[in-house]
Amino acid sequence: MPELEPETDPAAAGFDKERLARIDRHFARYVDDGRLPGWLLTVSRHGRLVHVSAYGLRDIEAGLPVETGTLWRIFSMTKPVTSVAAMMLYEEGAFELTDPVSAFIPSFAGVRVYAGGSDLKPQTVPATEPVRIWHLLTHTSGLTYGFHRTHPVDGMYRNAGFEWSSPPGLDLAACCDAWAGLPLLFQPGAEWNYSVSTDVLGRVVEVVSGQRLDEFFASRILGPLGMTDTAFRAPADEPGRLAALYTPGPGNKAVRNDALGAIGREPPRFLMGGAGLVSTAADYHRFTQMLLHRPDCPAGELDGVRLLGPRTVSYMTRNHLPGGGDLESAGRRLFADAPAYGVGFGLGFSVVVDPAAAKTLSTAGEFAWGGAANTAFWVDPAEQLTACFYTQLLPTSAHRIRPQLRQLVYQALTG
Repeated sequence: MPELEPETDPAAAGFDKERLARIDRHFARYVDDGRLPGWLLTVSRHGRLVHVSAYGLRDIEAGLPVETGTLWRIFSMTKPVTSVAAMMLYEEGAFELTDPVSAFIPSFAGVRVYAGGSDLKPQTVPATEPVRIWHLLTHTSGLTYGFHRTHPVDGMYRNAGFEWSSPPGLDLAACCDAWAGLPLLFQPGAEWNYSVSTDVLGRVVEVVSGQRLDEFFASRILGPLGMTDTAFRAPADEPGRLAALYTPGPGNKAVRNDALGAIGREPPRFLMGGAGLVSTAADYHRFTQMLLHRPDCPAGELDGVRLLGPRTVSYMTRNHLPGGGDLESAGRRLFADAPAYGVGFGLGFSVVVDPAAAKTLSTAGEFAWGGAANTAFWVDPAEQLTACFYTQLLPTSAHRIRPQLRQLVYQALTG
């Protein structure tokens, strides 16, 4: 198991130690008043861990504390891993970003677009252009998620058995065929909508590579980076390492949810390139360091292992939204109370384009994403900074953890 402890004095990395302690005190209150079960935080600068802290329990009922080796369902923090996998194949010439998805998944030929009606009687029109690889990477494909509950097509996904799980017996290939048979929300490339796009991208990885997605991850990404605790489920012989999953209950107290908690404990119904991985803070820290561009190590490489060229990482982490807009103007909000001014989207990552418009301490060019259970990470190339936060509380809209984490990390950066 990789070590997870501070590697340098905060002052040597430009951080005020007392100000870093504010982060711990702030989120300790979330545990003390019952909003969160427990959490773990890492902050690094210049490629070295500056702050590692943990508080609370990974399993309240069992009285098990959060430890550095705790396993977390990272849900959508899987998406950047899948996006990296796809771009590794892109660098090998396996496809172009403009290639139609139907070249790899034939059921995506002839997709149709929602034009009116209800989830039971939709009206559709033909797509004016095919769904392309770059649409999957940028979530501009027109696909959706059943749990959004904001559009009739979301209801069609739920009616088909896709909300927080999938219909029994369907593997990734069959799921992709099912999604291709449902209407798109909009014409491909026209808007941004968070969706199963990355799951479909995972199937493209399988078809192009000739490997199952878990095999590709293990042999091409996780193994080479030393991410030995990351997989599509927790080890069967170490079930206690996986944190329990919670949802808000009466009085906003965290209540255990064993139904959704089965995710990550049991063999997955299908390999979700968009949400399926279980990982540790040490493992995902290594992934973020691979993405970080440092003077002594250009982005895409860690400890002599290069997954991507630095120009590819740079290209992935610039804004690709239509018209150069942000998620507020070009996208459909994930949550009504979570505007996204000043934040664009690249090939697998959100990207800060205007910190002033974002109304949260941040840096232009910072790229990030998070998971449904309130895990989150970001990489700030300008400040040579990374931060990761782990807990297990669904959904992300329950608390304003991510903007609060940013303001507290950046206020501690004084040099």
